[in-house]
Amino acid sequence: MFYYLFYPLRDVISGFNIFQYITFRAASAAITALLISFVFGPIIIRLLRKHQIGEEIREEGPEHHKVKSGTPTMGGIIILIAVIVPTLLWARVLNTYILLILLATIWMGVVGFIDDWMKVVKKFPKGLIGRYKIAGQVALGTIVGVTILFADDFGQFATYTQVPFFKNYQFDFWYFYVPMVIFVITASSNAVNLTDGIDGLAIGLVGICALALAVIAYVTGHVNFSDYLNIMYFPGAGELAVYCAALVGASLGFLWFNCHPASVFMGDTGSLALGGAIGTLAILLKKELFLIIMGGVFIAETLSVILQVWSFKRRGKRIFKMAPIHHHFELLGWHESKVVIRFWIIGILFALLSLTMFKIR
Repeated sequence: MFYYLFYPLRDVISGFNIFQYITFRAASAAITALLISFVFGPIIIRLLRKHQIGEEIREEGPEHHKVKSGTPTMGGIIILIAVIVPTLLWARVLNTYILLILLATIWMGVVGFIDDWMKVVKKFPKGLIGRYKIAGQVALGTIVGVTILFADDFGQFATYTQVPFFKNYQFDFWYFYVPMVIFVITASSNAVNLTDGIDGLAIGLVGICALALAVIAYVTGHVNFSDYLNIMYFPGAGELAVYCAALVGASLGFLWFNCHPASVFMGDTGSLALGGAIGTLAILLKKELFLIIMGGVFIAETLSVILQVWSFKRRGKRIFKMAPIHHHFELLGWHESKVVIRFWIIGILFALLSLTMFKIR
């Protein structure tokens, strides 16, 4: 919004020329997101507490988590406001990339909200039935995939992805492109959802991924940097750096309330929206394979659940004390905060590794 209001006036007031710079607008979006979180966070938390919208801790979870029962949930509303509003203010909202990432964020946020509402307010134990949740993810993936296929912004590289460690090589998904998009969005949204089990863990890891994706978005949309790094250049992709910066600010702002002991949980409203956004960002930037490394902790959390279920069904034995794997370490005696900090450190290492992969080819 600000870009369209002030940048055209640059010939009248030269200072408005600053609005052309993505770096300025990205930094402004991050600060705006942080301030929105600080201002509206306490208000939303009070409203959730007033209406008794509190988390019900599952019986099979760690025993010491029972004290968290009743903590306000659906705090993902704070994150959504803190991401969407700064993006609308500071990004070029008519940009195809911005429209798609906002669609993905809002779409999965609505799916998550319905799930939370059915669990917490309507008291359906499992919330939104799994197949309806997957239907929402598949529908979003289909819309994003088909839009990319027909949008001029992606040109001849619509169905391609950048391959790590290989120079001058992109993989073409061909007719399998839309199914791939559906898989990435579904997998990423569910992975973040599974990781959201202890205070501050998921939101911290999302912030780390968002920061790495902000760098990737900026260089992907910069003709000189993309040429130097020998990666696919998409002129409008740089605007995603503004969204990613807003996501970083929103993550830090929500962490203020979600760090141990948490005053609010994000719920599926936040986890599904954030997971869907991370997956969509990787798709729009043609870095789907890089997401495997960048989101390494999310992958490990998901695999721990899959392996646990497989082992118990096939052998009647558990591989971990409890899945997802963060609960395994809790039951080994690690304090919740220690698990979170160490997983963050691993997440930072994965993010740095994903960035170095641009040159290790």
